[in-house]
Amino acid sequence: MRTGIATVCLSGTLKEKMQACAIAGFDGIEIFEQDLVTSPVTPEDVRKMAADLGLTLDLYQPFRDFDSVSEDLLTANLRRAEAKFKLMARLGMDTILVCSNVATASIDSDDLRAEQLGRLAALAGDHGIKVAYEALAWGKYVSDYEHAHRLVEAVDHPNLGTCLDSFHILSRNWDTAPIEAFNPEKIFFVQVADAPKLSMDVLSWSRHYRVFPGEGQFELAKFMGHVVRAGYSGPVSLEIFNDVFRQSDVERTAVDGMRSLIWLEEQSAKWLDANAPALSAAGAGPTGAGGAAAPFRRRYPMELATLPQVAEPAGYNFAEVRAADTKGLETVLGQLGFEFNGRHRTKAVQLWTMGHARVIVNEAAPGSGESAADASPAIAALGFDVASPVIASARARQLKAPAVPRTSQANEEVFQGFAAPDSTEVFLCQGSPDGTAAWTSEFGETAEPREGPVAPAAGVTAVIDHVNLAQPWQHFDEAVLFYTSALALTPQPFAEVPSPTGLVRSQVMATDDRSVRLVLNLAPLIQQDGAGEGHRKTYQEHIAFAVDDLVATARDCKARGLEFLEIPANYYEDLDARFGLAPDFLATLQELNLLYDRDADGEFLHFYTATVGSVFFEMVERRGAYDGYGAPNAPVRHAVQYDLLHRP
Repeated sequence: MRTGIATVCLSGTLKEKMQACAIAGFDGIEIFEQDLVTSPVTPEDVRKMAADLGLTLDLYQPFRDFDSVSEDLLTANLRRAEAKFKLMARLGMDTILVCSNVATASIDSDDLRAEQLGRLAALAGDHGIKVAYEALAWGKYVSDYEHAHRLVEAVDHPNLGTCLDSFHILSRNWDTAPIEAFNPEKIFFVQVADAPKLSMDVLSWSRHYRVFPGEGQFELAKFMGHVVRAGYSGPVSLEIFNDVFRQSDVERTAVDGMRSLIWLEEQSAKWLDANAPALSAAGAGPTGAGGAAAPFRRRYPMELATLPQVAEPAGYNFAEVRAADTKGLETVLGQLGFEFNGRHRTKAVQLWTMGHARVIVNEAAPGSGESAADASPAIAALGFDVASPVIASARARQLKAPAVPRTSQANEEVFQGFAAPDSTEVFLCQGSPDGTAAWTSEFGETAEPREGPVAPAAGVTAVIDHVNLAQPWQHFDEAVLFYTSALALTPQPFAEVPSPTGLVRSQVMATDDRSVRLVLNLAPLIQQDGAGEGHRKTYQEHIAFAVDDLVATARDCKARGLEFLEIPANYYEDLDARFGLAPDFLATLQELNLLYDRDADGEFLHFYTATVGSVFFEMVERRGAYDGYGAPNAPVRHAVQYDLLHRP
């Protein structure tokens, strides 16, 4: 599949955009007119730069408001078009995007539109240019891609074809199956964009909320499957408009875009396999009633590559917290009932365990130029149990994930690792049926921690239930695609919860069996404190551990001196009003600062610790088939933490 991206998707100058596209590995680009008009680089130099970078110049766009106009306006439009055709010759480009009219259209006549598009095609032919006509979703008279295609067929000129844009088609809920009947020679260009499903006018939706494939909710694999079946073999190019990408690092956004096309290519191949018609054993056609179907993969002009296939993770192997001063972390883990298992024999890290929940405390020394906040406790890495770490790592690398190898000596576990968009390190570990980890034998050969050993919680079975990572605003959508494509986690419906600093968007990524639950929160700007490109995280995140009996666990933690997040009495009055809990049970919840939720499937109990650096811990108990995270209680946590943070 030939990949492309429109320069409008990226921040920076035209030169910076082109360089970023080449670094990310795109085959070609669309030149957005404004990027050229505002650039000091001549068209001839743009052409040479593209050649030097190994990029093809696939589309010049957009040419607006051409059709459905009066004769005098048509004359002006043809003059304008000829000027652009001459410019394209200097750029070495042969295809221009012409959008259906949204502003100056005054005559609603398909016959007139066909006649005017025919005159444009004839002029384009004189200059060796192809015109890709696109139905904008908000076009005045032409908003349906099938309508646009009928006009192209009516003109029947070799220099006029259609452009299929997934946003303009899927935002209007048009059926994409008819694409398969299109003459592939008349499909001149294909653009793809994803988007969350929103209830708003299409123009605003398009201008502010488009995202890369895999970061929204459109059925793009199905759309692409129909395009491939039609026989199209040209570029598949990203055209994205939103309020984030053009404020973000240009190279990073380009890599994110390339990752999205790699993912889309794989998903499209899977859709084609899953929806292939059964063929007869002879391969002559679909089987009849009762006929035996033989496995068969039809070949199409567009070849779709796939990635190394991996199963979703079987569970968390460990969570790692890094800090220059680990004293506070050691105290809290001990009070929670974790057992200290010693330091690593060659690395400055500690291991703390409770049941199958493992926390690595990394005694990181402050780096050059790091402030005290930079070196304060923060979640640094997550380990996941996977069936084949090497294959899973190879998949992640093909998806442009940067490698983060760890130095290992002889007889030490070698972890396959890569960095997530928010800089969290992800390590792939060889899972074991009993939930143990072989690498734990590398700990215990050095001195005890500063505070001395703490007696472990007797008989407590614990696992990592979920991890909550706060994402910088400019990388939130990137993170969703990253964990979807690289770790095979599935996005769940997102939620928004109020906090004193505004609404917090929360996106759960999970395995089907919920053995891995990863919660991504869009961090409010007020909490990010300069955590931009290249900075350590300073906003609050947490690790949640599931136990069998939270009340007993909380009593033990209280006896060990744990500082709970103190929940206001108003919360318990409201809890009583909502659920009518037994008085003794409600009193126990309030005594221990426990929070409670209930739905049709079960109950959820949990409590939070005080925050150390940017990290706090949560203990949870799931009763029945409760599958949530106590979302109604999130505003309480945010408010209490905000109050603690801002106390004089």
